[in-house]
Amino acid sequence: MSQISRRKLVTMGLAATAGVSGLAVAGRLAKRYGLIPPDHGGIYGPGETLTYACQRVLTSRSLAREFPRSMISKTPFANETAPPSEEFKRSQAGGFSDWRLAVDGMVSQSVSFSLADLRHLPVRSQITEVACEEGWSYIAEWIGTPLREVLQEAGVLPQARYIVYYSAQRDWWESIDMADALHPQTLLTWGMNDGDLPVSFGGPLRMRVPRQLGYKSVKYVVRLTVTDSLKGLGKGLGSAAPEAGYAWFAGI
Repeated sequence: MSQISRRKLVTMGLAATAGVSGLAVAGRLAKRYGLIPPDHGGIYGPGETLTYACQRVLTSRSLAREFPRSMISKTPFANETAPPSEEFKRSQAGGFSDWRLAVDGMVSQSVSFSLADLRHLPVRSQITEVACEEGWSYIAEWIGTPLREVLQEAGVLPQARYIVYYSAQRDWWESIDMADALHPQTLLTWGMNDGDLPVSFGGPLRMRVPRQLGYKSVKYVVRLTVTDSLKGLGKGLGSAAPEAGYAWFAGI
């Protein structure tokens, strides 16, 4: 990502205060520096563009807040969904020994990982908050494999810009840019609070993107696709979230 000068950043900020014309100026600057989100169209597009561009310029390497163990929520709300299929139930009955994570797209080689494979890669634990705009926020310890370790194993090609991740639950998919994909706090999570990740919280494998709102942390992840464009996926808005009225970029 090209670095934007302090003067350009100030210009973008001033443009934002100038109303509709200011948003247009900000949009042109964001386009120049490759900071256009996939849901940039429509009435809310300029605002989404400005939010994404400013977040990436100001906080691309910032960390989500991590909490002491004493602040782990006693009774977190799981926002539980039913097991997505009979196949899922059979896998659960077998302790998820047959669960696989496929990685394809713009990589040196398509690969597949079992849960045991992921556990043999470098592991990180963090106590972070699932921040939800609908009120079911909670703090938990998350244990998992940094996404960047998995991408390194697959060999991400230099032109890659996004990671798309799919749930075993039908039509549930999301994507993030490479800044979040390579961020040290972005985890493929298989543990929670010193135990296996419960199914109600997304087990056996959940993406955790603590720098964004909770809906970006998709449950039951089975596939990653590395790509340089999101235009040909779904309605071209970057994920299922904006198709349902939410923003693609949900930075906290």
